[in-house]
Amino acid sequence: MRIKLDINGLKREVEVEPRTTLLDCLRDTLGLTGAHAGCEHGVCGACTVLFDGVAVRSCLMFAVQAQGSAITTIEGVTPGPGELSPVQDAFCETHGMQCGFCTPAMILTAHALLANNPNPTRAEIVEAISGNICRCTGYAQIVEAIALAAERMRGANRPKDAHP
Repeated sequence: MRIKLDINGLKREVEVEPRTTLLDCLRDTLGLTGAHAGCEHGVCGACTVLFDGVAVRSCLMFAVQAQGSAITTIEGVTPGPGELSPVQDAFCETHGMQCGFCTPAMILTAHALLANNPNPTRAEIVEAISGNICRCTGYAQIVEAIALAAERMRGANRPKDAHP
């Protein structure tokens, strides 16, 4: 069946089977491989995308369910080519990633959190990312990255390489 999707601000029309998950549509049909297939049961969070600004597991949704909604993947959070979002920049600065498998999902979850709560407590950050499993970092740098991004987005802290 033919469906129309709004992916990263671009209107796309694709042919999918009714049973195709949003994850498979993004990766296999549209070539957007930032959302990762981890458990494919909605447990690990590696497939997280933003669905109308809310972090959701794309492995648990059918692509047809995304019609009429705005989907944002990791490929769509950058301000422009060759640029990083404040969250991505903070992850780099704090070493909030190691193998990188969970990183896109963590960054999207952080974007959703900070869009609704620009000044989260550490406990709120931990709660927000609790559905995203990371086997490498122990979460400390991820929490630090999200807190730093929140500060920067509020204008309370400037990146180390920022010019006055």
